[in-house]
Amino acid sequence: MKQFLVTMAGVFAGLVLFLVGVPFLLIVMAAGAAKPEPTPAHAVLNLDLRDPLTDQDPNNPFAALGRRSMSVMSVVQTLRKAEEDGRVAGVLIRLPEGGLEPASADELRLAIKHFRASGKPVIAHSQGLYPSGMITSTYMLGASADELWMQPGASFQVTGLANEDVFFKRFFEKYGIVPQYEQRYEYKNAVNPYLHDDYTAAHKESEVSWLGSIYRTAVATAAVDRKRTAPGLAQALEAGPYLAEEALKIGLIDKVGQVKEAQTAILKSAGSRAKLVEFEDYMRSNREVGAGSGPVVAVVEAEGPIVTGRDGTANPFAGGSTVYSDDVSEAIYAAAESKDVKAIVFRVNSPGGSDTASEQILAAVRAAKAAGKPVVVSMGTYAASGGYWISSQASAIVAEPTTLTGSIGVYGGKFDLGPALARFGVDVRQTTVGGDYAGAFGMGREFSAADRAAFSRWMDQIYANFIARVAEGRRLPETRVREIAKGRVWTGAQARQLGLVDEIGGFYQAVDKAKALANIQGDVRLRRMTPQSSPFEAFEKALGVSATSARTLAAAAWVLGDPRAQGLLDEMAATRMSGAGATVLAPRAVH
Repeated sequence: MKQFLVTMAGVFAGLVLFLVGVPFLLIVMAAGAAKPEPTPAHAVLNLDLRDPLTDQDPNNPFAALGRRSMSVMSVVQTLRKAEEDGRVAGVLIRLPEGGLEPASADELRLAIKHFRASGKPVIAHSQGLYPSGMITSTYMLGASADELWMQPGASFQVTGLANEDVFFKRFFEKYGIVPQYEQRYEYKNAVNPYLHDDYTAAHKESEVSWLGSIYRTAVATAAVDRKRTAPGLAQALEAGPYLAEEALKIGLIDKVGQVKEAQTAILKSAGSRAKLVEFEDYMRSNREVGAGSGPVVAVVEAEGPIVTGRDGTANPFAGGSTVYSDDVSEAIYAAAESKDVKAIVFRVNSPGGSDTASEQILAAVRAAKAAGKPVVVSMGTYAASGGYWISSQASAIVAEPTTLTGSIGVYGGKFDLGPALARFGVDVRQTTVGGDYAGAFGMGREFSAADRAAFSRWMDQIYANFIARVAEGRRLPETRVREIAKGRVWTGAQARQLGLVDEIGGFYQAVDKAKALANIQGDVRLRRMTPQSSPFEAFEKALGVSATSARTLAAAAWVLGDPRAQGLLDEMAATRMSGAGATVLAPRAVH
């Protein structure tokens, strides 16, 4: 009887998933495939930056469920298209109340300035600027518009930057947790909060350095756009906070008004028939891949921690981004082997990860160069540690002035939880066979002296490999690399002075560099090489039955007895064939 009830419960759960989950996924996939309303003849794009932006579009098609789906890359590429689109007459930017990622703000500012150069106006509107995150970067982006508006009575709190670190040493001591970590070297401070109760001298020096570089860059850039001196603007900002009306009086903003008033103002400049169009809707209707003429420049993207393996999309609803070494290296190899690809732009936004995964990707970069295809790295917010490893031997590196890069170093270790668990009557015992080092990373004991020595030798070898890759790629003596390495983080502006970066700029500056290295004149076509699953394919992977999933969905339509379900399937099939390059004639309408 018990087994019968268990079986029936399983059947019931399966039916619920089948009858509720499948229709839901059908609707989601069809909604994603549906085309937005056509852009009106006179449109002002409403670019809302108040939700977090990724650097790159996610490979997982369901990752954007429950959040806005824009990325920095999609915004800047869409703005380039909007410049030449006669239907687009301007842009209204809604600024966030907190800080933007500095390099993201740099990239967006370049795109806004390029858009304005086409003669089309841009208004930025803020409902308040608060000391949360890198707030000077948000102000800098707002200053790049033709006019910077603020809501009446809104707070203007752009007085500087602050970064807070939490140290756990005394907490660990209280509860008997023993951190067992090593660093190469003193500036590789990711594990300092485990080992200390305050900043070390090197840790403080590093943070003051990169934080100060970001602050000075944002203020100097905003000063250029506001037509003020950098010292004068810094003095005015640091004397705050202000309300919007005070900020207006001292020239920090241009106008005080509600969002509706800003909308009315920019629509008026665009013509009497102009309409406000959501940026995302315009972006979705202008996603032509490989549009344009000319030689092909491949674009390979890498965002998130670097790990070995492949993105199986086992959980199609998982958020976040990860750099899988199999996927990224294969994309680079594919670009290198493609006859019509003349150069590669490698967009990197990663704080680091596995050294072995990084080396696999770097090998693909070397192979592409050996095949005669220049590889230009475009750095996003981060290209540090493993992110710099995979960039180090590119033909050229282009970074934003506030990109966090370098961090040429390594750390590793474990937590000894034995004393902590013993306080609760939990004892950890270990059994090993083979060499003594087999049990070195057991959680119930400290490293022995022999374990520590062996682990230390391994760390030295990884560090030496990193130094060698950078020295070879950047054509620097190893002694010089060791001086500027030690795990220290540099901004792009600092890295340029040290020889770790070639040029300061954004994605399109990297494209121009790739064109120059490949001796390409005129326009190019950008081709995204990074694997990206369609909703249909992602759902197939989730089911684990790729060959039969289409029949499963068809069966769902039959079980539901709803002609609309069949219509959704037809829409998905048409979208999938179109994505593969097929021409779909007279698709069936969904009512």
